[in-house]
Amino acid sequence: MMNGGREFNFDGLVGPSHNYAGLSFGNVASFNSVRSASNPRQAALQGLTKMRTLASRGFAQAVLPPQCRPNFELLRNVGFTGSDADVIARAYKQAPAILSSAYSAAPMWAANAATVSPSADTDDGRVHFTVANLNSKLHRSYEHTQTERSLRAVFGDSRHFAVHAALPSTPAFGDEGAANHGRLCAAHGAQGIEIFVYGRVEFDAQAAAPRRFPARQTLEASQAVARLHGLDDSRTVYVQQNPEVIDLGVFHNDVIAVANGNVLFYHEQAFLDEAATLHALRCAMAETEATLLPIRVGSAEVSVADAVSSYLFNSQLLSKPDGRMVLVVPQECRETDAVARYLQDLVESGVVIDELLSFDLRQSMRNGGGPACLRLRVALSAAEAAAMHQGVIMTEPLYENLAAWVEKHYRDRLSPSDLADPSLALEINTALDELSGLLALPGLYA
Repeated sequence: MMNGGREFNFDGLVGPSHNYAGLSFGNVASFNSVRSASNPRQAALQGLTKMRTLASRGFAQAVLPPQCRPNFELLRNVGFTGSDADVIARAYKQAPAILSSAYSAAPMWAANAATVSPSADTDDGRVHFTVANLNSKLHRSYEHTQTERSLRAVFGDSRHFAVHAALPSTPAFGDEGAANHGRLCAAHGAQGIEIFVYGRVEFDAQAAAPRRFPARQTLEASQAVARLHGLDDSRTVYVQQNPEVIDLGVFHNDVIAVANGNVLFYHEQAFLDEAATLHALRCAMAETEATLLPIRVGSAEVSVADAVSSYLFNSQLLSKPDGRMVLVVPQECRETDAVARYLQDLVESGVVIDELLSFDLRQSMRNGGGPACLRLRVALSAAEAAAMHQGVIMTEPLYENLAAWVEKHYRDRLSPSDLADPSLALEINTALDELSGLLALPGLYA
């Protein structure tokens, strides 16, 4: 058992190339924002404000760095040649969608970086990370190389941490990371159960599957991650996402459900078989010290459409020292009537969630990512927290340095045509060289 466990939220720092290219079919918000102008500076500052606020409240908060952009490896692998400027010019002229993919700032959504199992759950007593291959979308399929490098830089002590490379990049092992993974436990340091939510089964043609939008997580990928992490079968639960809600824009489970402690906060249409899911969770939790507390949101209270547009479930559910929980929601939840009414009733009901915190994350939200998308949850013991790289832990001085860095290097407007400007690539490289120093991670982008 992991003693003195504490959950760290590692938020992805929005990169300087944050733009709206509508690259993520199945993500309604992303597609609706296609080819509009973005504000990278505002996006990064909005994310940093959330990190700073949560850190000031005593929650363990850290940051994951953005990735190099444009991704010249992608561009050259598909036939664009010449100098970097030539590659950009040719890609913009011949295949602007591919250039947009190469400039994607999607690593900001750290929930897709990896799946994480704390040491209390694993057979070797180490924290395990499996980097997500994200192979369902071109613009994300190259992320895993730098993600693995970043995670190894932060969690480099092999006595405490094991970082696994991404699964084979084939449809059978489609893996989108922690966005389709949850954990239930009595406390973050206690032994818990791990929940893997999948959208389709590669090797069973008769299994239910969505018809309109692709299911990005396979059962086979989830099972592979569980094996890599050395999880106990009796405390591992595989749940199929409801194909009908995938077709309504619920591209990841964290758009329709979130777990924390012993609480599962979910929409009644989240899972293919709600009753079987709850039964399986209760049976698995019988192996631990925890008892499931489900908080079910009915369709009559909040429709799936309102849940998707407001990102009610793409919230952070955080444990407070007094045992109660705070729900961190995007501002859109306050502005969607049905959701606002539900949340008011929830807090007043006396259930474990007794506080709401809302943040303006509109720049991220317009691309389809809310508070939960922006963070990777990592439960660590005191010894493990001390063993990880300390330069990424959010403090007031780090916040001030990062905010000043953003103000110095980020544009306040980025339109699709700006991606053709080779000076943008130079600006990004200069910024990231400086960032590696701020985070005390030399050679991160080598």
